[in-house]
Amino acid sequence: MSPAVFAHGHLRLYLLRLLVDRPMHGYEIIQALSDQSGGTYSPSAGTIYPRLGKLEEEGLVTKEADGRKTVYAITDAGRAELTAREPELDGIESEFSDSVRRLADEVRASVNDAMRTLRADLAAAAREARAEATAPRTVPHDAGATSRSRVQEADAALTEFRAEMRGELRSALAAGRDVEDAVGVLLTGMRDLQRSVVAKLR
Repeated sequence: MSPAVFAHGHLRLYLLRLLVDRPMHGYEIIQALSDQSGGTYSPSAGTIYPRLGKLEEEGLVTKEADGRKTVYAITDAGRAELTAREPELDGIESEFSDSVRRLADEVRASVNDAMRTLRADLAAAAREARAEATAPRTVPHDAGATSRSRVQEADAALTEFRAEMRGELRSALAAGRDVEDAVGVLLTGMRDLQRSVVAKLR
């Protein structure tokens, strides 16, 4: 499990910093955090709204209904809190940047590991297919049975890969990470491997 993006109490202060620029409703705050992290961190409403409620109780923000949305704005007391803790905020900015880089590295590593495993499996299957193609075929029935067995193994490997990739991608989404680049790498790699395998079969 990945460590938290913000240390205890730091997200609260970072929310105040976001509201300095302009009042925002909850979704805009979540979107701002996602944008600033390049999509690697997108906190849930259950993470953001309780902290906004606590800030309101402390008199550091106010909230006002705007149609069906609730808009949050920083108060003078909130600005004073930021000014008093400005040195600490600099450290939180650095902490956030480090966390974003770590999350991006984890996504890349996960996808790269999966692609390396798939390439190795397909390369091994291709070598074995070439060996079978050049081996003497004294018993056609047995050769056919071997080919069917290899196809079943390939099918099982593809099923396992699909399940692992679905699990990794869903875990990344649940953690609020941006999976667009990872999916792009995955699709490109799969198309390249497909062309290589089809070329061997034909």
